[in-house]
Amino acid sequence: MTLRFAASTLALAAAIAQPAAAQEEGDAIVVTAQRDNATEVVNGGDAGALGNVAAEDLPFNIRSFDETLIYNQQPLTIGEVLENDPTVRTTYGFGNAAEQFVIRGFSLFGDDVGVNGLYGVAPRQLIAPELFGQVQVLNGASAFLNGAAPGGSGLGGSVNLLLKRADEDLTRATATFVGDGHIGGSFDVARRFGAGGEWGVRVNGAYRDGEVSVDREDRRAQVLGGAFDYDGGAFRAALDLAYQEVRIDSLRPKVSFTTATLPAVPDASANYAQDYTYTELTDVFGTLALEYDLAEDVLLYGKAGARRGDEEGIYGGIQVTDAVTGAATSGFHSYIPYEQNAEAVEAGLRASFATGGLTHTINAGGNMVWQQDRTAYDFFTPFDTNLYDPVQVAIQPRAFAGGDLDNPFPITEKQLGSVFASDTLGFLGDSVLLTLGARWQSIDVESFSYFGGALTTEYTEDAVTPVAGLVVKPMEGLSLYANYIEALQQGAVAPLDPDITNPGEVLAPRMTTQYEVGGKFYFDPSIFATLALYQIERPGDGFEDDGAGGTRFAYLGEQRNRGVEFTLNGEVAQGLRVIAGLALAEAELESGLEAPGVPELAANANVEWDLPFAPGLTLNGRVTHTGEQQANAANTLQLDSWTVFDLGARYVFAAGEAPVTLRLTVDNVTDEAYWASAFDAFNPALLQGTPRTVKASASIAF
Repeated sequence: MTLRFAASTLALAAAIAQPAAAQEEGDAIVVTAQRDNATEVVNGGDAGALGNVAAEDLPFNIRSFDETLIYNQQPLTIGEVLENDPTVRTTYGFGNAAEQFVIRGFSLFGDDVGVNGLYGVAPRQLIAPELFGQVQVLNGASAFLNGAAPGGSGLGGSVNLLLKRADEDLTRATATFVGDGHIGGSFDVARRFGAGGEWGVRVNGAYRDGEVSVDREDRRAQVLGGAFDYDGGAFRAALDLAYQEVRIDSLRPKVSFTTATLPAVPDASANYAQDYTYTELTDVFGTLALEYDLAEDVLLYGKAGARRGDEEGIYGGIQVTDAVTGAATSGFHSYIPYEQNAEAVEAGLRASFATGGLTHTINAGGNMVWQQDRTAYDFFTPFDTNLYDPVQVAIQPRAFAGGDLDNPFPITEKQLGSVFASDTLGFLGDSVLLTLGARWQSIDVESFSYFGGALTTEYTEDAVTPVAGLVVKPMEGLSLYANYIEALQQGAVAPLDPDITNPGEVLAPRMTTQYEVGGKFYFDPSIFATLALYQIERPGDGFEDDGAGGTRFAYLGEQRNRGVEFTLNGEVAQGLRVIAGLALAEAELESGLEAPGVPELAANANVEWDLPFAPGLTLNGRVTHTGEQQANAANTLQLDSWTVFDLGARYVFAAGEAPVTLRLTVDNVTDEAYWASAFDAFNPALLQGTPRTVKASASIAF
C-alpha cells in the first residue's frame, strides 16, 4: 500500500507539473531548485579550539552533512544521517532507544554529541534531525579540540550538530510519509532584516507520528527551534533555542544470548518487544554565542549553553537461551525515570600574525561543563518468551528497586573544566603548518547511593594533555598530515545490573593516546578524497571477580584499535555526485582477542544523478556494507557480513513561481533480514537491521 501511495503521488504531481515545466520561467525555477537540492558534503568545519578550519589546513579529518541531505533522505534520527558515513556505525543501548555510534571501534554515546561546539546541550538519548543545519563528524580523539566529553565516550571520534541559522530568506513546508503509517509535516521560515541584512531570524518545526516499518513500533516526534542572530561587522551574536519531544512505543530491543551458537535472524520486520515498553524524552536546550573582533586578526569569543532533559520509560530486552528454537527469557525489564540538567560555557581568544618568515595562529581559552543526573530504577521479574514467537504479558511484579521513583534525587554530579593554548605555525608560505598545544583538563565526579542519596564515591583528577599536528602541502590540492594527541576522559559507568556488585558506579578517569597519519587531495575544486591510518590506545573495561564470590565492572588491561579510512565525495561528472568510502579496523584487547562489535570492514557508496534528458529528475542510490564482527568476548562467535541497497528519486517542478520537490526512497530494497551489530558498552548484544522502509515527501518553497 505504501509503494502504491507514494508512486501515485509522484505520478499525479508530475502530471500537474507539465504545463508549468513548459514555461521558460518555470524551467529556470526547476534548474535552480534542483541545484539547491543537491546532496553534498562540506569538507572541514568547526574544529573546536582551532576554530572553523578548511579541511586541507587541518591535521584531523572533519566532514559535514548539511540540511539538504536531511531533507532528501528524511531520516528519523541523527543515527540515520550518520549511516552515510563509512567510518560510523550506529547501535542502541540495551533495552532502550539510546543511539550510540561506533567510530574507530569506540562508542560515542548520544550524551556526548555536541551542539554548536558545546557538550551537555544535546538531547541525551535520541536526537531528531529536523532542527539542524549540519551534522559534523570528526574522526579520532578530540579531547584537545573540545575538552573531555561528560559521558566519557568519543575516544574514536566526535559528532557536532549545528542548529539552523537564517543564512538567506526561506519559506518552506514539507509533508512526509515513512514506513507503514508514520505521517508528518514540517515548516521552515528564515528572514534577514536591516539595511545590510544584519539581523536574522529562523524558526522551524516538525511533527510526525505513526508506525514505522518494524511491526508495532510506533514513533512520535515534535520539535521546534528558533535562531536569532546579529552581524554588525566587528560584533556578532547568535541565540539558538530548541524544544524536542520524542516517544517510541514497542521499540524492537537488542537481543542478548547465552547460547553457544547465534540465533537465526527473525523476519526483517519482526518485533519481539512487549506492548507496554516505551521511551519518552523531553528536552529544552539552547546556546548563546558572542564574537568581537578586537582587531583585524584578533577575535574574542564566548558561548554558553544549557539543557533540561526529562525522560522515562519501561525498557525491555530479550535473552535467547536456545538458539534453535528461539526460547528466551525477558531479562529484567525496568522502569527508569531520568532527569538531567547541564550547563556549559567556553571563552577564548584567537589571533593571527606574522613574525619574519613565519605566520602564527594563536588559540587560547577554557571551558566548563556542569551536569547533574537524577534517576531511579524499578526492575521487574523475568518471564519466558520466544524470539520467533514472542508472548505478550502484563507488567511483572517488582524484583528490586532503587532511588525515589516519584522524585528522583541526584545520583551523579560532574564538573569538567579545562584551559587550552595552541600555536599553529606556518612555514614556506603556509605550505607547512605545525600545530603545538596543550589542554589542562580537570574532572570532578561525585556519586550518590540509590538508597538514601548519601555520597558513595568522589574523585578529582587532572592532567595536562598535549597535541601536535603537522600539515605539509607538497603540491596544489594535496595535504599530508600527522597528529599525536592525548586525552583524559571521564570514567566508564557500570551498568545497572543486579548480577554485579557495583551497579551504577562511575570509574575513575582514564588516559588515551592517538597516533594518526594521512592525506587529503582535491582532484579538482569539487572532488575531495581523504586517507587516514591511526592507532588509539586506552585502558579496557569489563567484568572481573570482586574477590568475594561476585562480579564487578572494572578496568581490564589495554585496548588498542588500529585502522585505515578512505573517503571520497564530490561531483565526479556533470550532475553526478558521490559520497563514498571504506574503513578497515582492528580492535585488539590485551589478551589478544578482538573487541566484539567492531566490523573488520565498513564501506558506503551514495550516488546521485541529475538526468540530463529529464529536467528536474534526480535518481539516487546507496549501498552499505558491514563486514564480519566478533559477537562475543571469547571470539568464538561472529556476525556475518551484510549489505543493503537503498534506491530513490526526487523530482522538482514549478508550481507557478514556487519550486516543488517530490522525494521517494526505498531503504533496504531487498528487505534483507540481518544482525546489524553486536556492539554494546557492556556485554555483546545483537541489533537487528531495519527492514524495507518506504519514505516519501513533498516540499514547496514559497
